[in-house]
Formats: sequence, structure tokens, C-alpha cells
Amino acid sequence: MNTSVATERASRAAWRAELAALLSLGLPMAATQLVQFSVMTVDVLMIGRLGPEPLAASSLGVVIFFAAWLVGFGPAMAVSPLVSQALGANENDHDDVRISVRMALWGVVALTPFMFLGFALAEPITLALGQPENLARLAGPYVLALGPGWAFAMGVIILRNFLAAIGETRAPLYIVIGTTLLNAFLNWLLIYGHWGFPRLELVGAGIASSIVNMSGFVALVFYVRWDKRAKAFDLFREFLVPHWERLREVVRLGWPIAVTIAFEGMLFNACVFVMGRIGVNEVAAYQVALNVASIAFMAPLGLSMAGSVRVGLAAGAGDRARVRRAAALTVALSIAAIMCVAVPTMLAPEFVAGLYLNRETAENAVVIALVSKFLIIAAAFMLFDATQVASAQALRGLKDVRWPMVITGIAYWIIGFPVAAYLGLGTDFGAVGVWWGLLSGLFAAAAMLGARLYLLTR
Repeated sequence: MNTSVATERASRAAWRAELAALLSLGLPMAATQLVQFSVMTVDVLMIGRLGPEPLAASSLGVVIFFAAWLVGFGPAMAVSPLVSQALGANENDHDDVRISVRMALWGVVALTPFMFLGFALAEPITLALGQPENLARLAGPYVLALGPGWAFAMGVIILRNFLAAIGETRAPLYIVIGTTLLNAFLNWLLIYGHWGFPRLELVGAGIASSIVNMSGFVALVFYVRWDKRAKAFDLFREFLVPHWERLREVVRLGWPIAVTIAFEGMLFNACVFVMGRIGVNEVAAYQVALNVASIAFMAPLGLSMAGSVRVGLAAGAGDRARVRRAAALTVALSIAAIMCVAVPTMLAPEFVAGLYLNRETAENAVVIALVSKFLIIAAAFMLFDATQVASAQALRGLKDVRWPMVITGIAYWIIGFPVAAYLGLGTDFGAVGVWWGLLSGLFAAAAMLGARLYLLTR
């Protein structure tokens, strides 16, 4: 009996310790993700004041930029499992960590010229996808203005993942807060032309975002060279020296991660083009509702990224019980976090819509009504969104990246998108049907990824 009680107490203590460690790492990361995303939210809010057409064009431009972002996201996210498992096996293995970070940065540099080619073709790509000429004409220059910040945005993700693996999460949060404020100020100058600056509208928003990404990367470079713990890894030593085996491992882990994220991200972005075939107001409303859903997604994303680190550290140490605790708590906390946004959104969708669009403008009335309908469904699928991202990140901490790629491909492109396209374009559901398709895809992903995580950690 005493042995049983002692075992139970030890188990509870282990769960409390894991919860404390996950929250200590995850809360600053969740806040960082939320503030980081607010850069795009600020853009949407400020561009929205220009009217539905510029807002719709920015939505199309973001689709093109996001496709390029996904390509670099794979190598950037490969840093997390590589570094965390290396430190879990040996917390003093600075050389291994440095090589992983260096080769991830190499991957981004190698991809940059190809990304700029895609940015230059943004307008013809948008036209080829059947979008209105007036929107494509606005979207092309906007993407070109966003382009210079791409490589720096990838560098920010790499350095943040490194810092998270060594438990340094507060400095990235402070840096992101600073760059977000800078973005709002630059938008005010360049979108609307204050203080004698030219009124550049969409192009001004793109230039501001590029400057912000550059500033964030430079700030993080200075920090990792200054902070006592980060400095010990000497990340940029022998930066020009290749390590081909590690680069191959970065690619091996990175490309399935990129494809997995692409399957999900491009589902939402492809639905922009479905909305574009329905109408301009529908595109603008979709962009606003998607932005709300994305804001809600940031907290579980940050918590689940912390969960990936905790799972990776436990896996590197060979502690399977700790792996199970970290994975279970990651899913539970992610769901709890997203419900904090989902419930108010479902209860007051019109109020949320009014935060993005001026209620007193007649042309916005139709858009606000559509946003309110979309948000009710978006609030419902947030539960599944949190479950799937938490499961996927925990699996990533185990370096399990191939099966999640297959699962998300099935969930989003064999189930989600066909349902969205059919309901949106082939039935009377119209634009609302697109959101029901998104809901079906997220439900399938949550069920299958959750089952995969359970099987690997039971």
C-alpha cells in the first residue's frame, strides 16, 4: 500500500513538473506567436481601411508569398527536433547544435534566388489562377515588396527555434513586440503617406513588412552573440564551412515538414481562389474571418512548438514516460488555449467583424454580414485545429515527419478541399459551404494525427 501511494505521488509530481516546464517554455512562445502574427493582422486592419478591393488583393498576394514561406519553413522547423534531441542526449553538445543551425541557414540562403523568381511572377500567376485583373494588378507589386523580407523571416524562425531548445524564450518575445510596433508605425507612414512620405498603399504595407523581418533577424543575431547561454554555442563560428551530412538531414526532416504545413496552409489559401470565383466581397470576408481563426491558432501553435521541444528532449534522453506526459499535456493545453478565442467568437461574431471593417460604410455591410456567418463555423473548427497542430508538433519532436505528411495530404486534399470546392461552387451553400469543407478537413486531420500520436506514445 505504501509503495502504491508513493508511486502515485511520484507520478503526480512528474505530471506537475512537466506541466510547469511546458508552461514556462510555452507561454512566452505562445505570446511570441500571437504578437508575431499581429504583424499580418495590423496589415489587414490598416489595408481594410482602404476598401474591399485592396483587402482582397492583399489576400491574393499573401497566398503567393505564403507558398514561398512554406518552402523555407521546412529547413527552419527542422532545427527544433535536431537541436532538442541532441541536447536531450547531451546538454553540452554545442558542436552538434551549431552545425544544425548553420546548415538550416545555408538551406534558406540556397533557396532565396528561386523565391525571388516566384515573387516576380506573382501577377501572371494570379491571373493564371483565374482571378480578376484589377486584383492581380494590385497583388503583384505587393508581393514584390514583401519579397526582400523572406529570407530574414526564415532566419528569425531558425534562431527562435534554437533559443527555444535551450530554454531562452523571453528575448524573442520582446524583440517581436518591438518589431510589431515598428510595423504599425511604418504602415502608418507608407500606406497612408503621413509625414511627407509617399502614399504607397499596398506596396507600402509590403515594404514595411520586409523592413520589420530584417530588423527582427538582426536583433536576434545580436542577442545570440550577447546572451551568456546562447553565446556558448558560438553559432556563427566557421559559418562558411559546409557539413553535407547534416544539410542532408535538415533536408530529410525539412521537406516533409514543409509539405505537411503546405497541405494545411495551401488548403486555406486555395479556398481564397474558390472565394474569388464567387465574388470580391466573399474574398474580403474570407480574409477577415481567416485572420480571426489564425489569431486563435497562434496560442496553441506556440504551446505545441514548446511541446515539440519537450518531447524532443525526452526522446533524446530515452525517457518514454516523459514523452507521453509531454505529448498529452501539449494537446490538452492547446485545446484549452484556443477555446479562449473560439467561445467569444461564436457568441459575438458581428462585433468581431466590426473590428476589421467600418460599419458606417455602406459597401462594407455585405462583407460584415458574410464575416459573421463565416466566424460561427470557424469557431467550431478551432477545436480540431488545436488538436491537429498539437499532435503534429509532438510527432515532430519524435522526428516522425513522413506519416503526418501523408495524413494531412489525405485530410486536407482528398477530404477538405473537394468538399469545400463542391459546396462552394456546386451548391446553394456558396461561400458558407467553403467553410464547411474546411471544417471537414480539420476534423479528419485531428482524428488521424491524434491516433498516430497515441499509437507511438502509448
